[in-house]
Amino acid sequence: MKDAQKSTRSTAAARKKSSGGFAADERAAMKDHAQELKTAARRGPRAAKADGESDVLAKIAEMPEPDRSLGERLHAIITGSAPALTPRTWYGMPAYAKDGKIVCFFQPAQKFKTRYATLGFNDAANLDEGAMWPIAYALTELTAADEARIGALVKQAVS
Repeated sequence: MKDAQKSTRSTAAARKKSSGGFAADERAAMKDHAQELKTAARRGPRAAKADGESDVLAKIAEMPEPDRSLGERLHAIITGSAPALTPRTWYGMPAYAKDGKIVCFFQPAQKFKTRYATLGFNDAANLDEGAMWPIAYALTELTAADEARIGALVKQAVS
C-alpha cells in the first residue's frame, strides 16, 4: 500500500512539472531577465557597455566557488578574445552580446544545481560546422589548453 501511495505522489509531481510548472530556479531566472530588460530600457544605449560589464562582474562576484573562479577566467578570455562583444546579464547569468543579440553565456553550476558549469553559445554565434555542431560545453575547471580553445571558439563565434 505504501508503494502505491508513493508512486501516486511522484506521478502527481511529475504531471505538475510536465504540465508547464516551473521550478523555483527557473522562475527566479525569468524574474532576473524581466529586471534586466527594465534596467536596460532605463539606461539607454550609451551606458549599456560600461553598466553591463559592472553587472556581469557583480554577478560573478556573487557566485560561490568554483563557479566564481570559472566566471572570472571566462570573462577575461571572452572580453580579451572578442572586445566587440558587450557584457551583460541574461537570465541572471553573465552573457556577451553582439548587436544586441546574445552570442555566448556562462551558466554557473549553482544556477540550476547541476554538477558542472556551462559555456553556451546562442544562434547568433557563427559556429556552424556542417549539419551538426556543439553549442554548449561543460566546465569543471580550465586548463591552458581549454582557455585557448575557448578563445578560438569566441573569435569564431563573432567572425
